Amino acid sequence: MTTSPHSPGTTVPRSPDDLYVTPPPWDIGRPQPAFAALAASGAVRGRVLDAGCGTGEHTLLAASLGLDAIGVDLAARALCTAEDKAQKRGLAARFLRHDARELAVLGTEFDTAMDCGLFHVFGGEDRAAYVDGLRAVLRPGGRCFVLCISARERGVWGPMHKVTRHDLDAAFADGWRIDSAEPSAIDITSEPGHVEAWLVAVTRT
Repeated sequence: MTTSPHSPGTTVPRSPDDLYVTPPPWDIGRPQPAFAALAASGAVRGRVLDAGCGTGEHTLLAASLGLDAIGVDLAARALCTAEDKAQKRGLAARFLRHDARELAVLGTEFDTAMDCGLFHVFGGEDRAAYVDGLRAVLRPGGRCFVLCISARERGVWGPMHKVTRHDLDAAFADGWRIDSAEPSAIDITSEPGHVEAWLVAVTRT
């Protein structure tokens, strides 16, 4: 994740690197169960982009399937951890320090995109730029899977935008087909152990 929830009373970090001075609660040391299940089902395929990859668990999940996987994030500290994980696990994956609002600049195409905890960070023009970038780098028929905090979550978390179904419909209205938007959860290391979330699957038309 480029950024993610913070518990009440915490200071909003000045830069993405500040999020990783100590292990953040969403960095659970393994893939999120929702994404692990997608990988097990064969839904993650082809060339894979992990947008807001953080310390790389989902990029490495794709790489463990033998897929060409690239993770992008703005937090250099997290990317260093991701590269160290890849080396220790003997997995081939690439990690780039890059702004997810400018994905088209990557100049390459993907079959699958994964987003765990990035979509809900953006609002307004930033969200529109991010989704436009996803569409630019996904091949027609390519799929994007988004795990984002839902408006069902009652805890106070920030900085982020709790996402409604209307938000999803609006964001993916142009050039996309929403295949599913199901209640899910993001596991965290602090109480209560998870955050209410959406698991969204969209296809680039």
